[in-house]
Amino acid sequence: MSISKTRQKIVDVARQLFAKNGLENTTMNDIATASGKGRRTLYTYFKSKEDVYYAVIESELERLSDKMDEVAAKNTRPQDKIIELIYTHLSMIKETVVRNGNLRAEFFRNIWMVEKVRKNFDEDEIELFRKVYADGKAQGEFDVDNVDLVADITHYCIKGLEVPYIYGRLGHGMTEETSRPLVAKVVYGALGKSLK
Repeated sequence: MSISKTRQKIVDVARQLFAKNGLENTTMNDIATASGKGRRTLYTYFKSKEDVYYAVIESELERLSDKMDEVAAKNTRPQDKIIELIYTHLSMIKETVVRNGNLRAEFFRNIWMVEKVRKNFDEDEIELFRKVYADGKAQGEFDVDNVDLVADITHYCIKGLEVPYIYGRLGHGMTEETSRPLVAKVVYGALGKSLK
């Protein structure tokens, strides 16, 4: 098994253990045993359980980033792409939290740790928004004076909506289907774009 496959197997097994038992109740021995690797192999890749935890969060963020890249690569109008990026971000974050069970509590309790690991993802996402806004501006679709600022604002607004979205507190029981036109209206209004 290659180095990257061995490391990924350890991360996948650790994610499952953290999701089931939580970070505090999972040991390096548990991870080594469940992955079928010796402790020596485990410590070849990770110095501590916290390093494994970082790797699990990074792996989950990579899944989200890959999905965001797929949406950004679509050949759709910039205004449609922005809305799809927003909903993809929120739904993938929710799926990740739900999929990871007990890890969810750690995610919210260790928010500064998560923020540290999440830095690269956040920067990449802001860059995706910049590109879509720049494309929309070049095509005359958006009336945006400062693409960088609008990309930053979009990213941080979506990030602020994650927890309410996860807990179903956003839109008071509205479905994605019924909320999408309203979200589009807000976003398009901010971008100087009418609903055409």
